[in-house]
Amino acid sequence: MRPLHIALASLVAAVWGVNFVVIEIGLDHFPPLLFSALRFLVAALPAVFLVGRPKVAWKWIVGVGLVLGVGKFGLLFIGMDRGMPAGLSSLVLQVQAVFTALFAALALGERPGRTKVWGMGVALAGIGVAAVDEGAGGPVLAFVLVIAAAACWGVSNVLTRKASPPDSLNFMVWVSTVPVLPLLGLSLLFEGWDRDAEALAALDWGGAGIILYVAWITTVFGFGAWSFLLSRHPASSVAPFTLLVPVFGMTSAALLLGESAGPLRWCAAVLLVGGVALTSSSRPRGPRATLVEGTVPVEGSEQSPPAPEGAAPVRTAKGG
Repeated sequence: MRPLHIALASLVAAVWGVNFVVIEIGLDHFPPLLFSALRFLVAALPAVFLVGRPKVAWKWIVGVGLVLGVGKFGLLFIGMDRGMPAGLSSLVLQVQAVFTALFAALALGERPGRTKVWGMGVALAGIGVAAVDEGAGGPVLAFVLVIAAAACWGVSNVLTRKASPPDSLNFMVWVSTVPVLPLLGLSLLFEGWDRDAEALAALDWGGAGIILYVAWITTVFGFGAWSFLLSRHPASSVAPFTLLVPVFGMTSAALLLGESAGPLRWCAAVLLVGGVALTSSSRPRGPRATLVEGTVPVEGSEQSPPAPEGAAPVRTAKGG
């Protein structure tokens, strides 16, 4: 890769990592479900009028929109609102690679090789260490919610593999239209009209900037830049940069939020990142393995679309 493209890939990883800090700050402005709804609303508009008609069946757009938007991001935002630290969230979410491999084996017949199985074991060991670290001084329920968000991410990755979108940015923009109304409805039901109205009435430049960052910077710029890189380089060259996401996430959380990371958390980070690297390093085997090798990247996922990110066909990148 050219130095400029290496810098761009690193910038995308940094944007996705810092996003967890921005989410944490945003939760001081908005209830979690309303915040998630606003994020998808702004990501979809006005982009939905610029990317053209959907290029896959609506069942895939709706399915991924509900599982990813309502499930993954709803649970992630609630978990962080309940006390899950931003840096640890950026790390724990990487276990989605393990969930993706497991669900792909069950739903698509992709048999994981020995290296992938070892990687899954190492990553799960990292989750265990992180659970011990968080359980010693943090809210266990929040930790479990973020794990559940990672599981939803894994399901959405498998659904996206089935959809095999020819244009990941087009797909993601249309997917972003789906969660808005369900999340708003859930927000009104569980967070209440008064709380939502108060948050919207108090919207200031800081709150607006947060919404714009999580919607336009992490989604529109992040996916667009990632698509640009995948259209010009093999996925095996681009995908490893996603392993920088928890590094940027934990570092920015320490610098900007004062989050401390003890030996157990760094041990968990080494195990998780190493396990995810192993899980993502080998191709699955089985009848469906050669059909589709990847999915749409979502804020630091190792997954990338199997089809063009513009016009030229690209290799795939091997995934709350």
